Amino acid sequence: MRDVDVASAPQQVFSPVMRFMAVAVLAIAGAGAGVAAQAQGMGGHGSGPGMMMFGGPPEHIGRGIDHMLDGLGVTDAQRAQIKQIAMAAAADLKTQHEAGRALRDKGVQIFAAPTVDAAAAESVRQQMLTQHDQASKRMLQAMLDVSKVLTPEQRVKMAERLKQRQAAMQERMERQQREHGPRPQK
Repeated sequence: MRDVDVASAPQQVFSPVMRFMAVAVLAIAGAGAGVAAQAQGMGGHGSGPGMMMFGGPPEHIGRGIDHMLDGLGVTDAQRAQIKQIAMAAAADLKTQHEAGRALRDKGVQIFAAPTVDAAAAESVRQQMLTQHDQASKRMLQAMLDVSKVLTPEQRVKMAERLKQRQAAMQERMERQQREHGPRPQK
């Protein structure tokens, strides 16, 4: 199997607001929990708004939320509401992820057939796009629901924390790239 050079693959462009919301939802609901690609079959991208799902058991999501909310001055009632929002979103996204797995399997079957049916492949691609859109909408709705629970001051603090986490993640990725170099082509 040949590795895909993601840097040269086409990228979708997302507004800074959408990017922030996707990162915030992920951090609130997953913070530290494993995250899997929602739509691996779409250009080989494993991240980005709407393409991630909240992973892990509920206790991991709960701990992640607690970690993200620590120091923001949230009340117990706010914490409970946000956990409920995150758990519901995680359950919905898990269902969508499972449906995506079935679509990826169908795509592999189409590719492995003696004659590749271009129309069937396009149909699967369209279904994946629809699913990606549904996941993105669900993540946005979760973020909007969380924004109604937090005060403006708490949202500003969370945004700063998310900005710091994003910078730390970027630094980690760059360090790994320097230390290990590019992945070899097979």
